[in-house]
Amino acid sequence: MPEPELQCDGTDEGSRLAVRVLPRGSRDELVGVRDGRLCVRTTAPPVEGAANARVVAFVAKTLGFRRSSVRVDSGERSREKMLAIAGVGPEEVIAAVRAALGR
Repeated sequence: MPEPELQCDGTDEGSRLAVRVLPRGSRDELVGVRDGRLCVRTTAPPVEGAANARVVAFVAKTLGFRRSSVRVDSGERSREKMLAIAGVGPEEVIAAVRAALGR
């Protein structure tokens, strides 16, 4: 079965990574890629930006990027978000995701 295509686009500042947030999980983890989005489970509830902050910090740490370089670019009130990653190209982001998922 072919590997799902991860939606990660280049920008002038770096990259935009499509994610789907699964809040109120039992632990923080990368679940996999579904419908072009990196699925991220988090223990934080979707209240007052808690899940967004937790996802940004977790993705930055797990993929090996500086926390200050990752932010929610769109979808702050949605489970489907775009994360902006400054100073990192899409190829590097995709390679980091594959490494984190063990692929």
